[in-house]
Amino acid sequence: MNRFLKYPLLLLPFCMIVYGFSAERTNILLIMSDDMGYSDLGCYGGEIQTPSLDHLAANGVRFTQFYNTARCCPTRASLLTGLHPHQAGMGHMTEDRHLPGYRGELLPSCVTIAEVLKPEGYAAYAVGKWHVMGSQGGLMNKTNWPTSRGFDKYYGIIAGATNYFEPATLVRNETPVSPLADPEYSPAGTYYLTDALSDNAVRYIKDHKQENPQKPFFLYLAYTAAHWPMQALPEDIAKYKHKYDGGYEPVREARRDRMIKAGLLNRDWELSPQAENWENVKDKNWESACMEVYAAMIDRMDQGIGRIVQALKETGQYENTVILFLQDNGACAEGTGRQPRKDYPNRVSEPVYRPYSPETVIFQREDDKRTRDGFPVIQGNLVMPGDKDTFIAYGRGWANVSNTPFREYKHWVHEGGISTPLIIHAPSLMKDSMKGKFYREYGQLVDIMTTCADLAGAEYPKQRHGIEVTPMQGTSLKPALEGKSLERTVPLFWEHEGNRAVRDGKWKLVAKGPDGDWELYDMESDRSEMHNLAAQNPQIAEKMEKQWKDWAVRSHVLPWPWESKLSAKDKEKGIKLELLFGEGNGLPKDTSGNAVSYTVKGNPVTVEMAGKSASRFDGGTWLEVEKKPALNCAGTPWFADVEIYGDDADGVILSQGGLVHGYSLYVKDGCPGFGVRIDGTLFQITSEKTLKGWTRLSAGITSEKTIQIRVDGQTVAEKPIDQFITGNPVDNMVVASDLKGQVIEPAVNPFTGVLKRITVYRGALFR
Repeated sequence: MNRFLKYPLLLLPFCMIVYGFSAERTNILLIMSDDMGYSDLGCYGGEIQTPSLDHLAANGVRFTQFYNTARCCPTRASLLTGLHPHQAGMGHMTEDRHLPGYRGELLPSCVTIAEVLKPEGYAAYAVGKWHVMGSQGGLMNKTNWPTSRGFDKYYGIIAGATNYFEPATLVRNETPVSPLADPEYSPAGTYYLTDALSDNAVRYIKDHKQENPQKPFFLYLAYTAAHWPMQALPEDIAKYKHKYDGGYEPVREARRDRMIKAGLLNRDWELSPQAENWENVKDKNWESACMEVYAAMIDRMDQGIGRIVQALKETGQYENTVILFLQDNGACAEGTGRQPRKDYPNRVSEPVYRPYSPETVIFQREDDKRTRDGFPVIQGNLVMPGDKDTFIAYGRGWANVSNTPFREYKHWVHEGGISTPLIIHAPSLMKDSMKGKFYREYGQLVDIMTTCADLAGAEYPKQRHGIEVTPMQGTSLKPALEGKSLERTVPLFWEHEGNRAVRDGKWKLVAKGPDGDWELYDMESDRSEMHNLAAQNPQIAEKMEKQWKDWAVRSHVLPWPWESKLSAKDKEKGIKLELLFGEGNGLPKDTSGNAVSYTVKGNPVTVEMAGKSASRFDGGTWLEVEKKPALNCAGTPWFADVEIYGDDADGVILSQGGLVHGYSLYVKDGCPGFGVRIDGTLFQITSEKTLKGWTRLSAGITSEKTIQIRVDGQTVAEKPIDQFITGNPVDNMVVASDLKGQVIEPAVNPFTGVLKRITVYRGALFR
C-alpha cells in the first residue's frame, strides 16, 4: 500500500498546495460610495484626504477603466445580481413603469451575490443604502428587503438619500429604527449616518469572528456619502476651510496634473470644458463651502474604512479578505436645495418638537421640512451647508471638478457619468508585482458577481424558488490580480433615461437622450470624448449601433418608457398635444390618438370672457399632464402655443423638468419669459412686450436651434443656443406651476390668470 494512502489526511495540505487551493476560503468585503466623481480619491488624483483607501490602492490594484451604470438604483441592481439593470427589473428607479425592464424592483428571475454565496457556506451581511425595491405598495412590502435576498443581517436605509443626522427609512434587519430608538446602536456623541454604517460594519466583522469562525463572510457596505444633502461633522469640515476659495479651475488643473504624473491619464487627452465660470459666482463663500462639506463627507467615509480594515486585522481576517471599492455613478450635477423654496421656512429660535414615533419612521420624507427636534430644514444660499437643518447639493461646477477630466455627470453615459475607480485589495491572492499598479483593461459592474462567485468557488443557480434565473453577464476580474488579461469576448453596454452607449475595444459609441445622435470616440486617443469621429467612421458607428440594438432587445431595454426616436415621417409631420380649459370636453389627446389624462389640484374656475369659455387659475391651482411619458421635447424643434388673457396674468404657464433638462414659459410683470435647461445650463429670454386681452403666446426651440417667444405670431425675443434639449425631462408636464423641479433660478411663482388653450407641438408642426 502506498504510504500516502495509508494516511489520507496527510495528502490534503499537499493537494491544496499542488492545485492552488486555499485551506481557508476567501472573505469578500464589497464597499461602494454614492455620487462621487472619478478623481475625488487621493489615489485617483484628488486633494481630499483618503489615506485608508490610498493604502489599499498602494497594496492592491487600481482599474483605470471600470464602469457603473450612471445612476444609483440601476447600479445597485447590476452590482448585486451580475445582470444588466433592465434584466434585473431596475432599468430606471423604483417606480413601476409596467415594462419588463422597468418594474422598479428586483425581479424574481435574478439572484443576489448573497444568494449565490450562501450555499457555499458563507455568512452574508449588508450595511448601508439598499434602494433596489419598489415604491409601489409602500416600503412595508418586504419581498426585496436584504434579509429576503440572502443577507443574514442588515443595517441601513431602505430608500435613497436622507438626512445624515436623522436618517429616514432606517432599518435593522426588518425592523424600522431611528437614532433615538435602536437598542443595538446608540453612539455616545452625535449620530452621523456615515459613522453608523462604518460602526455596524465593524460590529458585523467582529461578531462574525465570534459567532461563525468556521465560515467565510460576504459583507456588502453601501455608503450614502457623498450623496446630497451636503452634511458633515464640524471637525471634518474644518480640515477643508478655505481649500476651495480659488474656485473650480485651479482644482481641476491640479487634479489633472496629478493624474498624468501618476500615469492614470494620457497627457494628450484634453480636459473637458469648464462647466461654470467662477467669476460669475455671486456668493463665492457659500459656493466654496459646498465643496468643503463634500470633501469632509468623503474624508469621514475614509476614516470609517480605516476602522473596518483595523477590525479585520484585529480579528485575524485581514490577509484572507478581498476588499473591493467602487462608486455607484459619476459626480452629481443635480441642483437639489441650491435655491430657496417658499414652502421651506426660515430658521427659528423656538422649534416645535416632533417626538419619535415608530409608525412614522419608515415613511419619513427624504427632504423632511423639519428636524426631529423641530428646527426647519432650509435650502438655498441663505445658509451655509453642513448642519442637520440644511438640505443642499454641491452643484454642477463642483461635479465637473469631481469628474476631472471627463464630460457629463450622473444620469449620462459619457465618461463622466459612468467612470468609477475600482480598487481591489487581496493580500493572499495578488502577485507582488501587481501591488500598487494600474490595470488598464476595461470592466463593468456585471463583472462583480462573476468575480465573487469565482473567488468563492460558487455555482451560479439556474433557478430561484422554482423560477428560471437569468444567467450572469460578466467576466471574472480575478486574472487582473496576477496581471493577466480578462479575455473579454463581448462589448460593454449601457442605457439610462434614453442615454445609451456601447464600448467595443478602443471604440465607444454614445448618445444623449432617446433622440440624440450617436457619437463615436477613440478611447485610446480621446477618452475625454472631445472629438466625435462618427462622420469619419460610418461603418464602425453602424456596426456598433446594431450591437447596441441587439443587446437592447435581448436585455429588456426595449421597449423603454422614453418616447422612441422619431421616424423620418414623424419628423416631417410632428406630434401635437392639446389641452382645452373651461369647455369640459373630456380627456385631451395627442395627434396619434393616445389618450392623455391630467390631474387638477385646486380646481380652476370656469369663466366666460369675451365670448370664450376658459379657466381662471388662482396661484394655488395646477394641472399635471399624466401622459406616460410626457411629450418628449428632446432632440427636435419644440413649441408651446398658448391662448391666454393677458390682463393681470402672472407666473408660470407651463413647465417640465428642472435643473438638468426642462423648460418654463411664464409671465412676469405682464411680459412673457421663457427658459430652457440643457445639460444643466440655463438659456433664458424675456420680452418687454406687455400682454393685453386675449393673446396667442408661443415659445420654444426652432428648427434653427434658436429659443424664441412670439406674441400673436410676431417674434418678440429670441436667442441662438446651438442645440436642442438633449434629454427628455422625466417629470410630467405641469400647467400653471413649476411644480416638479425648478427650471428658472429662483423659480417663478405659480400662475394667476386665465387660460383657454395650450397646444404643444413636437417636430415641424409649429407655424
